[in-house]
Amino acid sequence: MNVTHASFVTLPVADQDRALRFYVDVLGFDITADREMPPGRWLQVAPAGAQTVFTLAGPGMGGFVPGSAQGIMLVTTDVDADCARLAAAGVEVSGPDELPWGRMAAFRDPDGNGLMLITEKEGF
Repeated sequence: MNVTHASFVTLPVADQDRALRFYVDVLGFDITADREMPPGRWLQVAPAGAQTVFTLAGPGMGGFVPGSAQGIMLVTTDVDADCARLAAAGVEVSGPDELPWGRMAAFRDPDGNGLMLITEKEGF
């Protein structure tokens, strides 16, 4: 196998504009692609400098069900500060909790896709 990284993760959404506002305005992601393609709008976002991007797949894009993506792990240098920022933006956050591998919290995007934040413990 010669795989070097994942290109993108699909996040099924019901409303691409609403999802875009969440990922850009709340999470601080950058827009990496936004263009019309058959069968619809190809919209991708990512944290600055990330190799893997997130495709915000709207209705009709591959038959995905909005909210069906779960367990997407986002690494952060300060999970507590990020949780406070999410809560201030009206996002319901579970945690953060101290675990053997790091400090972790969970939240959902407006469509119910499940995301997690982790500040990893050194050496894990």
